Formats: sequence, C-alpha cells, structure tokens
Amino acid sequence: NKKVKIQITSETSITGRIPEEKGTDVNLATHLVNDAHLKKFEMGVVVSNDSDLSEAVRIVAQELKLPVGIINPCMGMTFNKQLTRFAAFKEPVRSGAILKSQFPNAMNDATGLFTKPPSW
Repeated sequence: NKKVKIQITSETSITGRIPEEKGTDVNLATHLVNDAHLKKFEMGVVVSNDSDLSEAVRIVAQELKLPVGIINPCMGMTFNKQLTRFAAFKEPVRSGAILKSQFPNAMNDATGLFTKPPSW
C-alpha cells in the first residue's frame, strides 16, 4: 500500500493508504483459461465473487466447453450476476469450511512468534 497525503484546504489534509493492485484476478483468469486450454481439468471451480473473472469463466464455459462452478466466499453477499452468468453451478461458501481453513491463532516464523488479531 502506498501512503499518500492529500491537501484538502490550506489547513486540512488527509493522510491514507492507497491499495496497490496485485494482479491476482488477472493471474487467476489467465491460469483458468490456460489450464482449460491445456485440458488440465474436467471442471473448474473459482472461489470468488469478483466480476473481473467473468470473461475468463465465459471463455472456458462457452468456447472451451468446460464447466466452471463459482463458490462465493463473501458470506451473506448475493452472487455477482455477471460472474455467475456462465457458471455450471454456484454455491455460497460454508462457514465450517472457512473455519477449518484458518491458520492457528499463534504461529512462529524466522523472526519469532506472531498471533492472529483478536478481531479475526
């Protein structure tokens, strides 16, 4: 994240962080289409609710004729219609699956012990 300071008036400024795009959605879409093209799977599953992936899902489903399912990780949020338009299935994430996939509350790395924030 990039830290920026914006001057609103001569007496007022705002300091904040602008998130940097990491290209995760582009990478996921690229690999989904490439893996489908190379026949590396019989059915794809995308865990996202991001409409940026909708064209990749469409290409795999319509042009490469491989089914792609969507699992929405945003509990309580409606499915993105653009993303699920060509999906073979759509399912909400199960809270039990989220809980089972969490790291322990405390872990060690090369610099020592670190813990999960209490709000998590």
